[in-house]
Amino acid sequence: MNKLKALLKAREMNSFLFLVALFAIVSIINPEFASVTNISACFNSSVVYILIAVGMAFAILVGEIDVSVGSTLGFVATVVGSMLRDGVNWGVAFTVGILIGAAVGLLNGWGVAVMGIPSLIFTLGVNGVLRGAMYVYSNGAWVENLPKEFKNFSSVTVFGELTVYFICCLLLVLVVHLLLTRTRRGRYFTAVGDNASGATLVGISAVKTKIVAYVICGVMAAVAGIVFCSRIGFVTSISGNGYEMKAVAACVLGGISLSGGVGSVVGAAIGAVIMSSISYLLVFMGFSSNYDNAITGIILIAIVVIDALLQHRSAVRMRHERLLNRTAGTAEGGDAK
Repeated sequence: MNKLKALLKAREMNSFLFLVALFAIVSIINPEFASVTNISACFNSSVVYILIAVGMAFAILVGEIDVSVGSTLGFVATVVGSMLRDGVNWGVAFTVGILIGAAVGLLNGWGVAVMGIPSLIFTLGVNGVLRGAMYVYSNGAWVENLPKEFKNFSSVTVFGELTVYFICCLLLVLVVHLLLTRTRRGRYFTAVGDNASGATLVGISAVKTKIVAYVICGVMAAVAGIVFCSRIGFVTSISGNGYEMKAVAACVLGGISLSGGVGSVVGAAIGAVIMSSISYLLVFMGFSSNYDNAITGIILIAIVVIDALLQHRSAVRMRHERLLNRTAGTAEGGDAK
């Protein structure tokens, strides 16, 4: 019973219930949506968003942010896509893409954790550099004519209509969640995000933890770029634009606090499914998918405001409790005299 109560109170459960309610409402508005094919399509289309949101979760958990994930995705997709198009071995191409993501993450970690530059400013600068590098590398041209086998792999299913990519994402989220919650080093990320100074006092290196978080974030964005290539089948000069906003929205919607130290990758994954499904659900509700970005922005603003209000309320309650404890101690001392 206690475990059930704890599960129902979990921040991730609110996101899951919101997802279920969202699907139910759309099904009521348009019964055609209530099919295995359509619901599976929502999950399958969320793979790239889940990968990039899980990476973003690490950055936010340590109290920072990374707005370069969209351009990292696009740049890796451009490089890997062009290599595959030119006949380079898949393993070599994938390795190069992942190394690029790790290098970008290392650069972001150095700038934020070592140099002390605000994460929003530094990663925004890296975002611009990578976006420019995409144009230079591809000369502004699309990357097309990717190997047919590579593109077809994205449609391979294993459980019903769920693709291999989505099942692999679920396993990845589960493994990462267990590592973050069940291992000592995994809990370093939330410890640093909750109180970096306090974590340092107990022997946890906040600098190293933030660098690792950014490297993981960059690698996940790189993997997302590779999957993007496979699913879409081509890469344009604007591929990845706006993905950083959806990743942040997915994390916050999934219960991760922007101040750091609170949340999980499970919540980020659920939030990613919600964010990726919006444009698909709008069609069944009779709206244009052009409203996608506007709705994403509204959701992000609403959640951030709610999160800020909850944090303020919690801080006020804690101060009130401390004041009561102090005054109670003073009153007892006065009575004793």
